[in-house]
Amino acid sequence: MTIPAQCPFLARSLPGDGTPLTPSPQLAEWREAGAFVPLDFQDGHEGLVATRYDAAVAVLQDPRFSMRPSRMPVGPPAHGEEDKAESAAVPLEAPGELDAAGQASDDLNLLNLDGDVHSRLRRAVTARFSVRQARAREPWIRGMIAEQIQKLRERGPEADLWRDYGMPISARTHCHVIGIPEHHYETFVSLFVEESTAQQKYDFIRALLEERRDDPGEDVISDLLRNEDLSRVEIEALLRLLMGAGRDSVAYLIATASVAILTHPDQLAVLREDPERIRAAVEEFMRTGAMFVTLFARTATEDIEIEGTTIPSGTSVAVSPVAANRDPGHWGDDAESFDVSRDAFGHLGFGYGIHGCIGQQVARVEIREAIAALIESFPDITLIDADQLRPQPFAHPVAVYEAGTVSVRLEGAPTPA
Repeated sequence: MTIPAQCPFLARSLPGDGTPLTPSPQLAEWREAGAFVPLDFQDGHEGLVATRYDAAVAVLQDPRFSMRPSRMPVGPPAHGEEDKAESAAVPLEAPGELDAAGQASDDLNLLNLDGDVHSRLRRAVTARFSVRQARAREPWIRGMIAEQIQKLRERGPEADLWRDYGMPISARTHCHVIGIPEHHYETFVSLFVEESTAQQKYDFIRALLEERRDDPGEDVISDLLRNEDLSRVEIEALLRLLMGAGRDSVAYLIATASVAILTHPDQLAVLREDPERIRAAVEEFMRTGAMFVTLFARTATEDIEIEGTTIPSGTSVAVSPVAANRDPGHWGDDAESFDVSRDAFGHLGFGYGIHGCIGQQVARVEIREAIAALIESFPDITLIDADQLRPQPFAHPVAVYEAGTVSVRLEGAPTPA
C-alpha cells in the first residue's frame, strides 16, 4: 500500500476543538481510518500524521527519518494573537537581530539535528538527567515544593495552579539542574518564561558561563565547561535549548494532572487511599494529558514501509502522541478512560527514541512530588474553573495544548457562583 490518497471526509489540518483531557474526536476518526492520514504543512507540503501507537513508535525510532527540514502542520484558524501572547505556555520569542555566534548556535539546535552530530551533543548533557541523578535530586525538589505549598497557603484561599504552582516549580528545578544561581532566577524567568529576543537569551547565557567558569558545581553548566570536546558555540546552543525546553511542559503537566484528579473524584480517592500509587499514576497523567498534539515532524530520507504503508522519500510525518496515547489497539477498549491504576508505561507523552525528552526522569519527580504534596496539603481542595476545560488556541505552531488558568479553592467549599 502506498501513501494514502486524500479522503474527502478527512480534514488536512489539525482540529482545534479538543482539550488536553478530551481530545478532538477527529483524532479518533483519523486513527480508525488508518495508521497514517494526510496532513498539510504550513509551507505547502502535503505530508502525513501518524495516529496509531505502533506506527507512531515506528516513525520515532527509525533513523531513516530526519528532523530536517523543519515543518509545522496546518492547524485550526488562529484566535486573537494578543490573548495568545498573554497566556501562552510556550512564550513567543520577540523579534530582533541575532549576532553571528547566536546564528551558528541556533543551527545546532538538537531538535533539528540527526545522526552523529546529534548523538555527540546529546551525550554531553544526558548524564545530569539520568534516573540516578533524578533520584539524587528528590530531596531538593521535595523541599522546594514544600516552599511552594507554603506560598499557596499564604496566597489562599484561592490560587491558579498553573501560574502560582506549576510554573515556579518547573522554573526553579530547571535552574537547579542546569546550574543557574538563585540570584539569577528572576532574570531567567524574564528571559525564558516570559517573552524576550534570542539575542537577550544568548547574552544571558554568555555572561552566566563567564560567572560559572570560576565557580563550578554539580550541574549541567559545569559539565559543559569541563568538556574539552565542545566548542563555545556548541555549549551555547545546548544551553539555549535546555533553558527554553521542558520547563513549560512540566508546568503544563502539573496543571493538567491537577485538573484530571479534581474532575475525577474517584481517581483522587484512589490516590488518597494509596499515596504510593502516585509513582505509577504519573504515567497515566502523561498518557491522558499529553501536551503535544503533534511532535516536530520527521521527513523520510528514502522510501519507508510502515504498517503496510509506503512513505515516499521526502514526505514529512507528524506523530500525534495525543492520538497514539489513546489507541485502543495498544491500550485496550478503555483507552479513553483516565485510570490511575492503569499500567501506562510506554506512553508517548515524553516523545520516544533518540529525540525523546532529555529531562523526562527529572520531570517525573517534579510532577509526582507536586501532585502528591497538593493532595496531602489540601484535603478539601476543589476546582473552581480551568481554561483547559474548553478548547484554546495551540500554544505553539508545532501544535501543543495550552495549560491555561487552573483556578482552585484550597480549603473549604467552592466559591459560590
